[in-house]
This record gives sequence, structure tokens and C-alpha cells, in this order.
Amino acid sequence: MGKVLLIDDSPMMRTYLRRCLEKGGFTVEDWVPLSAMEIAPKVTESTPDIILTDYQMPGCNGGTVARMAQKADPKIPVIVLTAFRDAELIANLQKFGVREVLAKPITPETLLAAVNAALGNDYRA
Repeated sequence: MGKVLLIDDSPMMRTYLRRCLEKGGFTVEDWVPLSAMEIAPKVTESTPDIILTDYQMPGCNGGTVARMAQKADPKIPVIVLTAFRDAELIANLQKFGVREVLAKPITPETLLAAVNAALGNDYRA
């Protein structure tokens, strides 16, 4: 299916998302950046097919992750998860190449549909 680089500072959320993605057939590498400067090298090293990131994290946010990931490889789609979803935030994130902004809490079906759509995979829940 593809490799997901999962970036979230919450161990509980990483476990939940990892389980959902692995059940959907994805390989998952989870990671927590300490600073924005680590993101581009990690993306280059990891070679993910897609990046799934939380919006609000200490050290950097989802917009920073998207910006730095685009510098490393502009072809990699980025999906941001957030509890603070509004039109202005979504518009700003899309400027940085974010493919989709998903509201928390998220169901496994919604997550898998969004990841598969971003990768161009056929998916039915």
C-alpha cells in the first residue's frame, strides 16, 4: 500500500494511528521531531510515500512539517490532523502543500480513506 511517516508528539495518538494504518496495509514509521531543522533530513532518509502529522506539537507545527517536507521532496503528500480546524488554518496549510486537513477525533475509515485518496489508491471501507 505504501509507507507512512507518522509525526505526532502524543504516544497514545501515534499508537492509535499506527494501528489504523497497519490494519489498512500500510508500513508506518513514527517519529517526533525536536526541531524544524530535523524534518527535511528525516524525510530524505525515511523515503515515505506520504506524511501524516499532527498540527500542534512542541518544537514545530504541522505547517512547519509540511514546509520542510516539501523542501525535501515536493511530491510527497502531507495530511495534517488537528483539533483546531477553521477555514483560515486550512487555507494557510494548503499554501504549504498540505493535501488535506482532518479533524480530530478521527475514525479509522476516515483516516484510511484520506491516506488512500492522497496516494491515488482505490479504497472502500
